[in-house]
Amino acid sequence: MTMSDRYRRAWDGYWQQSSGAQGEPFWDADPAASARRDLDHLIPYADLRLPVADLGCGNGTQTRYLATRFARAVGVDLSAAAVAHARNADADGTATYEQLDLADTDQADALHERLGDTNVYMRAVLHQSEPEDRPAVAATVARLLGAHGRALVLEPTGEAKKVIAALAAEPGGPSNKLRRVKEHDLRPGEVAEGEVAALLRAAGLTLLDEGATTLVMSEARSDGTPVELPALWFIAGRV
Repeated sequence: MTMSDRYRRAWDGYWQQSSGAQGEPFWDADPAASARRDLDHLIPYADLRLPVADLGCGNGTQTRYLATRFARAVGVDLSAAAVAHARNADADGTATYEQLDLADTDQADALHERLGDTNVYMRAVLHQSEPEDRPAVAATVARLLGAHGRALVLEPTGEAKKVIAALAAEPGGPSNKLRRVKEHDLRPGEVAEGEVAALLRAAGLTLLDEGATTLVMSEARSDGTPVELPALWFIAGRV
């Protein structure tokens, strides 16, 4: 299985018309408000001597931070344009970046062969994946972890749609960041209650911990406060 051509074209179109600058995408928050905070959940379970794979890395904002905490960081994304932006932004070569289809098990196996057992950071990827692709994405997470890696998977809840709808209804209408999501047909979906846990278990993983959080966006409301989407986090691995 691989991601659909529509899905690939949508993301390539988005990133081809982006500058790659940190904070330009709606979801591209500063690592201080995202990866750094998120790692408080993962680090108690992870071996930091192992690499970490940032799945759906986009322009590499979070990957570059992850590289400061783990022995090695690799960012992967379906979009070749996103990977190019990530490489261009990482002038110091703190991380590496690869194009990878998360629904392609052969590509996942090849990456695991190169890296060995790997920790995984996956922030808000499943809800952007087609529902029929989600089991394959979870299987890729399991393949990359191997016996010793640990995954942190974060996904917005159904309440996130209400937050975005309220934001779009503010005076002046949707911001440019939100309009670009719609213009490129990115179609953010919804992960049903219990779906993430079920997908990870079906992929052969054990849930080690979970909880509620928020995903901070790069967008701000009209009063200047940052947009935060209600979300859940999960730690998974093989035991």
